[in-house]
Amino acid sequence: MSQADDALLAGTTPTEREAIKQLASFWWLWLVFGILWIIVALVVLQFSNSSFALIGVMIGAMFIGAGVQYMALSALAPKWRWVWALLGALLIIWGVVAIFNPVETFNEFADILGFIFLLVAFIWFVQAFSERDHNDLWWLGLVSGTLMLVIAFIAAGSDVNVKANLLVLFVGLWALMSGIVDIVRAFQLHHVGEKLE
Repeated sequence: MSQADDALLAGTTPTEREAIKQLASFWWLWLVFGILWIIVALVVLQFSNSSFALIGVMIGAMFIGAGVQYMALSALAPKWRWVWALLGALLIIWGVVAIFNPVETFNEFADILGFIFLLVAFIWFVQAFSERDHNDLWWLGLVSGTLMLVIAFIAAGSDVNVKANLLVLFVGLWALMSGIVDIVRAFQLHHVGEKLE
């Protein structure tokens, strides 16, 4: 086992080990989510600016998908459970609202893009630091959060047309980064599950 595996499993009871083993048996869900995120990224990055309604729906779907993932993550991190559950619930609610108001969603997101990027950077920072003790690649979330923070400041000072283009790019890049992280996480879970068998 790696040091991260040892850190994760050190001090766990047999019941907790069994729960981790059962969770690890669903490693393929993270793989499926990762592949779906990458497909969404490829589709979004092909669209023109005239696809605002479709992008609004996709933003809603992405928020719902991310919300479901954060709700599932709340079962993994006992110390941070309330944070992931709250973020998951908020993302699901925002996703439903976005799907029923896609053009307005796109326009509003373009208007407040800097704040949205700042929020996403914060979420990625929290996730990276919460995974530091048991994830060798926790720094990937930290790097992504730092890049998103830089983009947040760039977006805050841009005009509306630039923000609209940045939003299209943001949706695509967010999906791509989420896909890559989820695929890596899937294989990490699979590895931990194999070690517990």
